[in-house]
Amino acid sequence: QVQLVESGGGLVQPGGSLKLSCAASGSIFSMYAMKWYRQAPGKQRELVAAVTSGGVKNYADSVKGRFTISRDNAKNTVYLQMNSLKPEDTAVYYCNAYFKVGALTQDYWGQGTQVTVSS
Repeated sequence: QVQLVESGGGLVQPGGSLKLSCAASGSIFSMYAMKWYRQAPGKQRELVAAVTSGGVKNYADSVKGRFTISRDNAKNTVYLQMNSLKPEDTAVYYCNAYFKVGALTQDYWGQGTQVTVSS
């Protein structure tokens, strides 16, 4: 079992920055792929950024060059540094831990943290 707790959301002006954190507990953090999703009102949840257990990173086209995902396995924490924020980045951001080996799949979610980009 993995528990995920996000923090760092808030209200920021367009062009500003925020850094989200997701602290994990309860299992072997380093084995999991860690992902950030977001869901805006009336829209489907979308993948924003991901980092594999081996450190390979991927980003949605809409955030490339602006967002950076990183993980600190010693602290069981994954981060999302968000720069040059736009109003369209407004959403609830969710942390996800994913592990799959053969038939075994583990998929955990945090409670979400609100990010609002507005002047």
